[in-house]
Amino acid sequence: MSDTYVGAIDQGTTGTRFMLFDHDGRVVASAYEKHEQKYPEPGWVEHDPLEIWENTQEVVTAALEEADVAADRLEAIGITNQRETTLLWDRDSGSPIHDAIVWQDRRTTDRVEQLEADGKVDEIRKKTGLEPDAYFSATKAEWLLDNADPIKLQRARPADIRERAEEGEILFGTIDSWLIYNLTGEHITDVTNASRTMLFDIHEMDWDDELCEEFDVPREMLPEVRPSSDDDTYGSTDPDGFLGAEVPVAGAFGDQQAALFGQTCFDAGDAKNTYGTGSFFLLNTGDDAVESEHGLLTTVGFQRSGEPVQYALEGSIFVTGAAIEWLVDVGFIDDAAETESLARNVDSTDGVYMVPAFTGLGAPHWNQRARGTIVGMTRGTRREHIVRATLESIAYQTRDVAEAMEADSGIEVESLKVDGGAVKNNFLCQLQADILGADIVRPVVDETTALGSAYAAGLAVGYWDSTDDLRKNWQVDREFEPQMTEAEADEKYARWEDAVERSLGWASEGGA
Repeated sequence: MSDTYVGAIDQGTTGTRFMLFDHDGRVVASAYEKHEQKYPEPGWVEHDPLEIWENTQEVVTAALEEADVAADRLEAIGITNQRETTLLWDRDSGSPIHDAIVWQDRRTTDRVEQLEADGKVDEIRKKTGLEPDAYFSATKAEWLLDNADPIKLQRARPADIRERAEEGEILFGTIDSWLIYNLTGEHITDVTNASRTMLFDIHEMDWDDELCEEFDVPREMLPEVRPSSDDDTYGSTDPDGFLGAEVPVAGAFGDQQAALFGQTCFDAGDAKNTYGTGSFFLLNTGDDAVESEHGLLTTVGFQRSGEPVQYALEGSIFVTGAAIEWLVDVGFIDDAAETESLARNVDSTDGVYMVPAFTGLGAPHWNQRARGTIVGMTRGTRREHIVRATLESIAYQTRDVAEAMEADSGIEVESLKVDGGAVKNNFLCQLQADILGADIVRPVVDETTALGSAYAAGLAVGYWDSTDDLRKNWQVDREFEPQMTEAEADEKYARWEDAVERSLGWASEGGA
Protein backbone atom coordinates (compact mmCIF):
# COMPACT_ATOMS: atom_id res chain seq x y z
CA MET A 1 0.00 0.00 0.00
CA SER A 2 2.91 2.34 0.75
CA ASP A 3 4.10 1.99 -2.85
CA THR A 4 0.88 3.31 -4.35
CA TYR A 5 -0.90 6.65 -4.17
CA VAL A 6 -4.11 8.52 -4.92
CA GLY A 7 -4.08 11.64 -7.07
CA ALA A 8 -6.37 14.66 -6.89
CA ILE A 9 -7.03 17.22 -9.61
CA ASP A 10 -8.05 20.46 -7.91
CA GLN A 11 -9.37 22.72 -10.66
CA GLY A 12 -10.01 26.11 -9.07
CA THR A 13 -11.07 29.57 -10.14
CA THR A 14 -7.56 30.90 -10.66
CA GLY A 15 -5.60 27.77 -11.44
CA THR A 16 -5.25 24.00 -11.50
CA ARG A 17 -3.36 21.85 -9.01
CA PHE A 18 -2.54 18.16 -8.93
CA MET A 19 -1.65 16.62 -5.59
CA LEU A 20 -0.38 13.16 -4.80
CA PHE A 21 -1.39 11.67 -1.43
CA ASP A 22 -0.13 8.62 0.41
CA HIS A 23 -2.15 6.32 2.68
CA ASP A 24 -1.62 8.62 5.69
CA GLY A 25 -3.17 11.54 3.80
CA ARG A 26 0.19 13.27 3.46
CA VAL A 27 1.12 15.32 0.40
CA VAL A 28 3.80 13.53 -1.60
CA ALA A 29 3.97 15.98 -4.51
CA SER A 30 2.11 18.98 -5.87
CA ALA A 31 2.15 21.03 -9.06
CA TYR A 32 0.16 24.16 -9.92
CA GLU A 33 -0.55 26.25 -12.99
CA LYS A 34 -2.58 29.45 -13.28
CA HIS A 35 -4.96 30.14 -16.16
CA GLU A 36 -6.11 33.39 -17.71
CA GLN A 37 -9.03 35.34 -16.24
CA LYS A 38 -11.05 36.93 -19.05
CA TYR A 39 -13.31 39.95 -18.50
CA PRO A 40 -14.93 40.64 -21.89
CA GLU A 41 -17.39 43.13 -20.39
CA PRO A 42 -17.96 44.64 -16.93
CA GLY A 43 -19.38 41.94 -14.66
CA TRP A 44 -18.48 39.13 -17.09
CA VAL A 45 -15.86 36.49 -16.24
CA GLU A 46 -14.74 33.68 -18.55
CA HIS A 47 -12.15 30.88 -18.72
CA ASP A 48 -10.76 28.98 -21.68
CA PRO A 49 -11.70 25.30 -21.17
CA LEU A 50 -8.93 24.12 -23.49
CA GLU A 51 -6.34 26.02 -21.45
CA ILE A 52 -7.72 24.38 -18.31
CA TRP A 53 -7.42 20.90 -19.85
CA GLU A 54 -3.89 21.60 -21.10
CA ASN A 55 -2.87 22.86 -17.66
CA THR A 56 -4.44 19.79 -16.05
CA GLN A 57 -2.25 17.49 -18.15
CA GLU A 58 0.81 19.59 -17.35
CA VAL A 59 0.35 19.61 -13.57
CA VAL A 60 -0.45 15.90 -13.39
CA THR A 61 2.70 15.11 -15.36
CA ALA A 62 4.83 17.56 -13.35
CA ALA A 63 3.75 16.25 -9.94
CA LEU A 64 4.36 12.63 -10.91
CA GLU A 65 7.80 13.55 -12.25
CA GLU A 66 8.61 15.50 -9.07
CA ALA A 67 7.76 12.47 -6.93
CA ASP A 68 9.38 10.04 -9.38
CA VAL A 69 6.11 8.08 -9.38
CA ALA A 70 4.95 6.22 -12.48
CA ALA A 71 1.28 6.69 -13.40
CA ASP A 72 0.60 2.97 -12.96
CA ARG A 73 1.25 3.44 -9.22
CA LEU A 74 -1.87 5.58 -8.99
CA GLU A 75 -4.72 3.60 -7.44
CA ALA A 76 -7.27 6.23 -8.48
CA ILE A 77 -7.80 9.87 -9.38
CA GLY A 78 -10.32 12.20 -7.75
CA ILE A 79 -11.52 15.55 -9.09
CA THR A 80 -12.59 18.69 -7.31
CA ASN A 81 -13.58 21.82 -9.14
CA GLN A 82 -14.78 25.38 -9.10
CA ARG A 83 -18.53 24.96 -8.94
CA GLU A 84 -21.24 26.48 -11.16
CA THR A 85 -18.74 27.46 -13.89
CA THR A 86 -20.48 26.31 -17.05
CA LEU A 87 -19.48 25.25 -20.54
CA LEU A 88 -20.92 23.51 -23.58
CA TRP A 89 -18.94 21.35 -25.98
CA ASP A 90 -19.35 19.29 -29.12
CA ARG A 91 -19.64 15.58 -28.28
CA ASP A 92 -17.83 14.43 -31.43
CA SER A 93 -14.92 16.84 -31.56
CA GLY A 94 -14.67 17.59 -27.84
CA SER A 95 -14.34 21.28 -28.70
CA PRO A 96 -16.02 23.92 -26.50
CA ILE A 97 -18.46 26.11 -28.37
CA HIS A 98 -17.63 29.14 -26.18
CA ASP A 99 -15.38 30.02 -23.29
CA ALA A 100 -16.69 28.78 -19.93
CA ILE A 101 -18.83 31.24 -18.00
CA VAL A 102 -17.37 31.49 -14.49
CA TRP A 103 -19.46 31.29 -11.31
CA GLN A 104 -18.64 34.95 -10.54
CA ASP A 105 -20.19 36.12 -13.82
CA ARG A 106 -23.15 38.54 -13.57
CA ARG A 107 -24.35 38.68 -17.19
CA THR A 108 -27.63 36.87 -16.43
CA THR A 109 -28.69 39.13 -13.55
CA ASP A 110 -31.65 40.46 -15.57
CA ARG A 111 -32.83 36.90 -16.23
CA VAL A 112 -32.83 36.09 -12.52
CA GLU A 113 -34.73 39.26 -11.75
CA GLN A 114 -37.32 38.17 -14.30
CA LEU A 115 -37.72 34.89 -12.39
CA GLU A 116 -38.35 36.93 -9.26
CA ALA A 117 -40.89 39.12 -11.08
CA ASP A 118 -42.66 36.00 -12.38
CA GLY A 119 -42.99 34.59 -8.86
CA LYS A 120 -40.85 31.52 -9.52
CA VAL A 121 -38.32 31.94 -6.71
CA ASP A 122 -40.09 29.81 -4.11
CA GLU A 123 -40.64 26.93 -6.52
CA ILE A 124 -36.97 26.91 -7.56
CA ARG A 125 -35.79 27.18 -3.96
CA LYS A 126 -38.03 24.32 -2.86
CA LYS A 127 -36.69 21.93 -5.50
CA THR A 128 -33.05 22.93 -5.65
CA GLY A 129 -32.33 24.38 -2.21
CA LEU A 130 -30.79 27.36 -4.01
CA GLU A 131 -31.52 31.06 -3.96
CA PRO A 132 -32.07 31.95 -7.64
CA ASP A 133 -29.02 33.90 -8.70
CA ALA A 134 -26.78 34.44 -11.73
CA TYR A 135 -24.18 32.52 -9.69
CA PHE A 136 -25.68 29.14 -10.62
CA SER A 137 -25.35 27.22 -13.89
CA ALA A 138 -28.88 27.21 -15.35
CA THR A 139 -28.97 30.79 -16.62
CA LYS A 140 -25.39 30.47 -17.87
CA ALA A 141 -26.32 27.41 -19.95
CA GLU A 142 -29.38 29.22 -21.25
CA TRP A 143 -27.23 32.20 -22.27
CA LEU A 144 -24.69 29.96 -24.02
CA LEU A 145 -27.40 28.18 -26.00
CA ASP A 146 -28.78 31.54 -27.08
CA ASN A 147 -25.51 33.33 -27.77
CA ALA A 148 -22.66 30.91 -28.49
CA ASP A 149 -20.91 31.52 -31.80
CA PRO A 150 -21.98 28.78 -34.24
CA ILE A 151 -18.78 29.29 -36.22
CA LYS A 152 -16.94 27.43 -33.44
CA LEU A 153 -19.09 24.41 -34.20
CA GLN A 154 -17.79 24.40 -37.76
CA ARG A 155 -21.35 24.08 -38.92
CA ALA A 156 -22.94 25.82 -41.89
CA ARG A 157 -26.26 26.63 -40.25
CA PRO A 158 -26.13 29.16 -37.38
CA ALA A 159 -29.44 28.00 -35.90
CA ASP A 160 -28.49 24.42 -35.16
CA ILE A 161 -26.98 24.77 -31.66
CA ARG A 162 -30.23 24.05 -29.81
CA GLU A 163 -31.24 21.45 -32.34
CA ARG A 164 -27.98 19.58 -31.82
CA ALA A 165 -28.29 19.99 -28.04
CA GLU A 166 -31.71 18.32 -28.18
CA GLU A 167 -30.06 15.40 -29.97
CA GLY A 168 -27.34 15.13 -27.32
CA GLU A 169 -24.65 16.26 -29.73
CA ILE A 170 -23.87 19.38 -27.70
CA LEU A 171 -23.03 18.56 -24.08
CA PHE A 172 -23.53 20.64 -20.95
CA GLY A 173 -21.19 20.40 -18.01
CA THR A 174 -19.53 22.03 -15.07
CA ILE A 175 -15.74 21.75 -14.90
CA ASP A 176 -15.83 18.30 -13.27
CA SER A 177 -17.76 16.94 -16.26
CA TRP A 178 -15.34 18.58 -18.67
CA LEU A 179 -12.35 16.94 -16.98
CA ILE A 180 -14.06 13.54 -16.60
CA TYR A 181 -14.97 13.65 -20.31
CA ASN A 182 -11.40 14.42 -21.34
CA LEU A 183 -9.93 11.82 -18.97
CA THR A 184 -12.37 8.95 -19.63
CA GLY A 185 -14.61 9.85 -22.58
CA GLU A 186 -17.68 9.60 -20.30
CA HIS A 187 -20.27 12.36 -19.75
CA ILE A 188 -20.72 12.29 -15.97
CA THR A 189 -21.13 14.63 -13.01
CA ASP A 190 -21.45 13.94 -9.31
CA VAL A 191 -24.35 14.75 -7.00
CA THR A 192 -22.68 17.78 -5.44
CA ASN A 193 -21.97 19.52 -8.72
CA ALA A 194 -25.41 18.63 -10.08
CA SER A 195 -26.96 20.23 -7.01
CA ARG A 196 -25.39 23.59 -7.95
CA THR A 197 -26.85 23.88 -11.44
CA MET A 198 -30.40 25.06 -10.51
CA LEU A 199 -31.63 22.23 -12.77
CA PHE A 200 -31.46 19.42 -10.20
CA ASP A 201 -34.07 18.40 -7.62
CA ILE A 202 -32.06 17.62 -4.47
CA HIS A 203 -34.98 15.71 -2.91
CA GLU A 204 -35.69 13.48 -5.91
CA MET A 205 -31.95 13.41 -6.73
CA ASP A 206 -32.58 13.82 -10.45
CA TRP A 207 -32.66 16.43 -13.17
CA ASP A 208 -35.99 18.25 -13.06
CA ASP A 209 -38.01 18.44 -16.28
CA GLU A 210 -39.84 21.65 -15.29
CA LEU A 211 -36.60 23.45 -14.52
CA CYS A 212 -35.05 22.24 -17.77
CA GLU A 213 -38.10 23.59 -19.58
CA GLU A 214 -37.94 26.92 -17.73
CA PHE A 215 -34.36 27.51 -18.80
CA ASP A 216 -34.77 25.77 -22.17
CA VAL A 217 -31.89 23.38 -21.43
CA PRO A 218 -32.51 20.05 -23.19
CA ARG A 219 -32.25 17.09 -20.85
CA GLU A 220 -30.40 15.18 -23.57
CA MET A 221 -27.34 17.41 -23.11
CA LEU A 222 -27.08 16.84 -19.35
CA PRO A 223 -24.52 14.46 -17.81
CA GLU A 224 -25.31 11.28 -15.89
CA VAL A 225 -25.36 11.96 -12.14
CA ARG A 226 -23.30 9.62 -9.97
CA PRO A 227 -22.22 9.41 -6.28
CA SER A 228 -19.30 11.59 -5.16
CA SER A 229 -17.38 8.43 -4.23
CA ASP A 230 -18.32 5.83 -6.82
CA ASP A 231 -17.44 2.15 -6.40
CA ASP A 232 -18.32 1.61 -10.07
CA THR A 233 -15.93 4.48 -11.01
CA TYR A 234 -16.61 7.05 -13.73
CA GLY A 235 -14.28 5.30 -16.15
CA SER A 236 -10.50 5.09 -16.57
CA THR A 237 -7.82 7.06 -18.31
CA ASP A 238 -6.67 5.94 -21.75
CA PRO A 239 -3.44 3.92 -21.53
CA ASP A 240 -2.49 5.48 -24.86
CA GLY A 241 -3.20 8.99 -23.55
CA PHE A 242 -0.96 11.51 -21.80
CA LEU A 243 -0.70 9.42 -18.60
CA GLY A 244 0.28 6.24 -20.39
CA ALA A 245 -1.68 4.17 -17.89
CA GLU A 246 -5.23 3.02 -17.18
CA VAL A 247 -6.17 4.74 -13.91
CA PRO A 248 -9.73 4.76 -12.48
CA VAL A 249 -11.40 8.15 -12.02
CA ALA A 250 -13.54 7.29 -9.03
CA GLY A 251 -14.49 10.44 -7.10
CA ALA A 252 -15.63 13.99 -7.73
CA PHE A 253 -16.81 16.89 -5.61
CA GLY A 254 -17.62 20.52 -6.03
CA ASP A 255 -14.73 22.21 -4.25
CA GLN A 256 -16.59 23.20 -1.08
CA GLN A 257 -18.11 19.78 -0.55
CA ALA A 258 -14.65 18.33 -1.14
CA ALA A 259 -13.32 20.49 1.68
CA LEU A 260 -16.17 19.32 3.93
CA PHE A 261 -15.14 15.73 3.21
CA GLY A 262 -11.43 16.47 3.48
CA GLN A 263 -12.00 18.08 6.89
CA THR A 264 -13.68 14.79 7.92
CA CYS A 265 -16.99 16.57 8.59
CA PHE A 266 -18.86 13.29 8.19
CA ASP A 267 -21.44 13.79 10.97
CA ALA A 268 -24.41 16.12 11.39
CA GLY A 269 -23.27 19.27 13.21
CA ASP A 270 -19.72 19.26 11.80
CA ALA A 271 -18.79 22.58 10.15
CA LYS A 272 -15.96 24.01 8.04
CA ASN A 273 -15.14 27.26 6.27
CA THR A 274 -12.90 27.43 3.21
CA TYR A 275 -11.11 30.69 2.44
CA GLY A 276 -10.35 30.78 -1.25
CA THR A 277 -11.32 33.21 -4.00
CA GLY A 278 -14.60 33.31 -2.13
CA SER A 279 -15.40 31.71 1.22
CA PHE A 280 -17.81 28.87 1.77
CA PHE A 281 -19.16 27.88 5.16
CA LEU A 282 -20.78 24.42 5.24
CA LEU A 283 -22.60 22.68 8.07
CA ASN A 284 -23.35 18.97 7.72
CA THR A 285 -27.06 18.38 8.43
CA GLY A 286 -27.01 14.60 7.87
CA ASP A 287 -29.86 13.09 5.87
CA ASP A 288 -32.08 16.11 6.60
CA ALA A 289 -32.26 18.74 3.85
CA VAL A 290 -32.80 21.73 6.18
CA GLU A 291 -34.66 24.59 4.49
CA SER A 292 -33.10 27.95 5.22
CA GLU A 293 -35.12 30.97 6.29
CA HIS A 294 -32.07 33.20 6.63
CA GLY A 295 -30.50 33.38 3.18
CA LEU A 296 -28.47 30.17 3.18
CA LEU A 297 -28.45 27.39 0.59
CA THR A 298 -29.58 23.83 1.14
CA THR A 299 -27.17 21.68 -0.80
CA VAL A 300 -25.92 18.14 -1.24
CA GLY A 301 -22.92 17.55 1.01
CA PHE A 302 -21.77 14.20 -0.37
CA GLN A 303 -22.85 10.69 -1.25
CA ARG A 304 -20.96 7.42 -1.15
CA SER A 305 -22.01 4.42 -3.25
CA GLY A 306 -24.96 2.60 -1.73
CA GLU A 307 -25.40 5.13 1.07
CA PRO A 308 -27.96 7.91 1.65
CA VAL A 309 -27.20 11.44 0.52
CA GLN A 310 -25.75 13.70 3.20
CA TYR A 311 -27.01 17.29 3.04
CA ALA A 312 -25.50 20.55 4.18
CA LEU A 313 -26.42 24.16 4.83
CA GLU A 314 -24.09 26.51 2.98
CA GLY A 315 -23.23 30.15 3.19
CA SER A 316 -21.59 31.21 -0.10
CA ILE A 317 -19.50 34.37 0.19
CA PHE A 318 -18.48 35.54 -3.27
CA VAL A 319 -15.35 37.58 -2.53
CA THR A 320 -12.78 37.00 0.22
CA GLY A 321 -9.43 35.90 -1.20
CA ALA A 322 -10.34 37.78 -4.37
CA ALA A 323 -10.36 40.96 -2.26
CA ILE A 324 -6.70 40.29 -1.41
CA GLU A 325 -6.02 39.80 -5.13
CA TRP A 326 -7.67 43.17 -5.73
CA LEU A 327 -5.21 44.78 -3.28
CA VAL A 328 -2.42 43.39 -5.50
CA ASP A 329 -4.15 44.50 -8.70
CA VAL A 330 -4.45 48.14 -7.58
CA GLY A 331 -0.92 48.28 -6.15
CA PHE A 332 -1.62 48.39 -2.41
CA ILE A 333 0.53 45.27 -1.96
CA ASP A 334 2.88 43.21 -4.12
CA ASP A 335 2.04 39.86 -2.57
CA ALA A 336 -0.74 38.42 -0.38
CA ALA A 337 1.83 37.51 2.29
CA GLU A 338 2.33 41.23 2.99
CA THR A 339 -1.18 41.63 4.39
CA GLU A 340 -0.34 40.14 7.79
CA SER A 341 2.56 42.48 8.58
CA LEU A 342 0.79 45.54 7.17
CA ALA A 343 -2.34 44.83 9.20
CA ARG A 344 -0.26 44.50 12.36
CA ASN A 345 1.35 47.90 11.69
CA VAL A 346 -1.85 49.66 12.78
CA ASP A 347 -3.94 49.15 15.92
CA SER A 348 -7.23 49.29 14.01
CA THR A 349 -8.71 50.29 10.68
CA ASP A 350 -9.25 53.77 12.11
CA GLY A 351 -12.95 53.50 11.28
CA VAL A 352 -12.48 52.25 7.70
CA TYR A 353 -14.72 49.42 6.49
CA MET A 354 -14.34 47.64 3.16
CA VAL A 355 -17.26 45.69 1.66
CA PRO A 356 -15.80 43.61 -1.21
CA ALA A 357 -19.03 43.21 -3.17
CA PHE A 358 -17.24 43.23 -6.52
CA THR A 359 -19.68 40.69 -7.98
CA GLY A 360 -22.65 41.39 -5.71
CA LEU A 361 -23.22 39.87 -2.29
CA GLY A 362 -23.99 36.21 -1.70
CA ALA A 363 -25.25 34.68 1.52
CA PRO A 364 -27.08 35.81 3.50
CA HIS A 365 -27.81 39.06 1.59
CA TRP A 366 -28.22 37.82 -2.02
CA ASN A 367 -28.02 41.28 -3.52
CA GLN A 368 -26.87 41.00 -7.13
CA ARG A 369 -26.51 44.76 -7.53
CA ALA A 370 -24.33 45.41 -4.49
CA ARG A 371 -20.85 46.64 -5.40
CA GLY A 372 -17.50 47.07 -3.69
CA THR A 373 -17.51 49.89 -1.16
CA ILE A 374 -14.98 51.53 1.14
CA VAL A 375 -16.40 53.81 3.81
CA GLY A 376 -14.99 55.80 6.74
CA MET A 377 -11.86 57.14 5.04
CA THR A 378 -10.27 60.37 6.21
CA ARG A 379 -7.20 62.32 5.12
CA GLY A 380 -5.25 60.21 7.61
CA THR A 381 -6.24 56.89 6.05
CA ARG A 382 -3.20 54.90 4.93
CA ARG A 383 -2.85 51.72 2.90
CA GLU A 384 -2.36 49.76 6.14
CA HIS A 385 -5.86 50.72 7.22
CA ILE A 386 -7.37 49.57 3.93
CA VAL A 387 -5.40 46.31 3.99
CA ARG A 388 -6.55 45.63 7.55
CA ALA A 389 -10.14 46.55 6.64
CA THR A 390 -9.97 44.07 3.77
CA LEU A 391 -8.88 41.26 6.10
CA GLU A 392 -11.58 42.25 8.58
CA SER A 393 -14.20 42.07 5.81
CA ILE A 394 -13.42 38.38 5.44
CA ALA A 395 -14.06 37.79 9.14
CA TYR A 396 -17.24 39.87 9.16
CA GLN A 397 -18.72 38.09 6.14
CA THR A 398 -18.07 34.77 7.84
CA ARG A 399 -19.95 35.99 10.92
CA ASP A 400 -22.84 37.05 8.66
CA VAL A 401 -23.12 33.43 7.57
CA ALA A 402 -22.48 31.91 11.02
CA GLU A 403 -25.37 33.88 12.53
CA ALA A 404 -27.69 32.75 9.74
CA MET A 405 -26.45 29.17 10.19
CA GLU A 406 -27.22 29.20 13.91
CA ALA A 407 -30.67 30.70 13.31
CA ASP A 408 -31.55 28.00 10.75
CA SER A 409 -30.08 24.98 12.48
CA GLY A 410 -30.28 25.85 16.14
CA ILE A 411 -26.63 24.75 16.39
CA GLU A 412 -24.23 27.29 17.89
CA VAL A 413 -20.85 27.29 16.18
CA GLU A 414 -18.31 26.90 18.99
CA SER A 415 -15.49 25.46 16.88
CA LEU A 416 -14.88 25.95 13.17
CA LYS A 417 -12.48 23.96 11.00
CA VAL A 418 -10.84 26.22 8.42
CA ASP A 419 -8.83 25.67 5.25
CA GLY A 420 -7.73 27.38 2.07
CA GLY A 421 -4.85 29.65 1.19
CA ALA A 422 -5.85 32.56 3.43
CA VAL A 423 -5.68 30.52 6.66
CA LYS A 424 -1.88 30.60 6.47
CA ASN A 425 -2.37 34.19 7.70
CA ASN A 426 -2.25 33.95 11.52
CA PHE A 427 -3.58 37.48 11.91
CA LEU A 428 -6.69 36.58 9.92
CA CYS A 429 -7.25 33.36 11.88
CA GLN A 430 -7.04 35.19 15.21
CA LEU A 431 -9.27 37.96 13.91
CA GLN A 432 -11.81 35.36 12.76
CA ALA A 433 -11.84 33.77 16.21
CA ASP A 434 -12.38 37.22 17.80
CA ILE A 435 -15.18 38.35 15.48
CA LEU A 436 -16.93 34.98 15.51
CA GLY A 437 -16.45 34.28 19.21
CA ALA A 438 -15.49 30.70 18.39
CA ASP A 439 -12.34 28.58 18.26
CA ILE A 440 -10.71 28.42 14.83
CA VAL A 441 -9.06 25.06 14.08
CA ARG A 442 -6.49 24.85 11.30
CA PRO A 443 -5.39 21.40 10.09
CA VAL A 444 -1.88 20.33 9.13
CA VAL A 445 -3.01 19.72 5.53
CA ASP A 446 -4.88 22.88 4.61
CA GLU A 447 -5.42 21.95 0.94
CA THR A 448 -8.48 19.99 2.01
CA THR A 449 -10.37 20.36 -1.27
CA ALA A 450 -7.77 18.18 -3.00
CA LEU A 451 -7.59 15.87 0.01
CA GLY A 452 -11.38 15.41 0.03
CA SER A 453 -11.49 14.37 -3.61
CA ALA A 454 -8.55 12.01 -3.06
CA TYR A 455 -10.39 10.47 -0.12
CA ALA A 456 -13.53 9.99 -2.23
CA ALA A 457 -11.62 8.25 -5.01
CA GLY A 458 -9.51 6.19 -2.64
CA LEU A 459 -12.52 4.94 -0.67
CA ALA A 460 -14.21 3.91 -3.92
CA VAL A 461 -11.34 1.64 -4.95
CA GLY A 462 -10.56 0.32 -1.46
CA TYR A 463 -7.33 2.28 -0.91
CA TRP A 464 -8.88 3.35 2.39
CA ASP A 465 -11.27 0.95 4.10
CA SER A 466 -13.57 3.41 5.86
CA THR A 467 -14.05 7.00 7.00
CA ASP A 468 -12.51 5.95 10.34
CA ASP A 469 -9.18 5.67 8.51
CA LEU A 470 -9.61 9.25 7.30
CA ARG A 471 -10.43 10.60 10.75
CA LYS A 472 -7.16 9.12 12.01
CA ASN A 473 -5.28 11.03 9.31
CA TRP A 474 -6.71 14.44 10.28
CA GLN A 475 -4.32 16.47 12.47
CA VAL A 476 -4.50 19.95 14.02
CA ASP A 477 -1.80 22.46 13.11
CA ARG A 478 -2.99 25.27 15.39
CA GLU A 479 -6.07 26.48 17.27
CA PHE A 480 -7.01 30.13 17.74
CA GLU A 481 -9.19 31.11 20.70
CA PRO A 482 -11.14 34.40 20.99
CA GLN A 483 -9.20 37.18 22.73
CA MET A 484 -11.48 40.14 22.01
CA THR A 485 -14.35 40.83 24.38
CA GLU A 486 -17.81 39.96 23.12
CA ALA A 487 -18.92 43.59 23.51
CA GLU A 488 -16.08 44.89 21.34
CA ALA A 489 -16.71 42.27 18.67
CA ASP A 490 -20.41 43.10 18.61
CA GLU A 491 -19.69 46.82 18.29
CA LYS A 492 -17.35 46.30 15.36
CA TYR A 493 -19.81 43.92 13.71
CA ALA A 494 -22.70 46.38 14.04
CA ARG A 495 -20.66 48.99 12.20
CA TRP A 496 -19.91 46.42 9.50
CA GLU A 497 -23.64 45.96 8.99
CA ASP A 498 -23.94 49.72 8.44
CA ALA A 499 -21.24 49.53 5.77
CA VAL A 500 -22.98 46.62 4.02
CA GLU A 501 -26.19 48.64 3.89
CA ARG A 502 -24.40 51.35 1.92
CA SER A 503 -23.17 48.85 -0.70
CA LEU A 504 -26.56 47.35 -1.54
CA GLY A 505 -28.23 47.98 -4.90
CA TRP A 506 -25.44 50.23 -6.17
CA ALA A 507 -25.33 48.86 -9.72
CA SER A 508 -28.19 50.38 -11.70
CA GLU A 509 -30.52 48.43 -13.96
CA GLY A 510 -28.43 47.27 -16.90
CA GLY A 511 -25.26 48.64 -15.32
CA ALA A 512 -22.10 46.89 -14.22
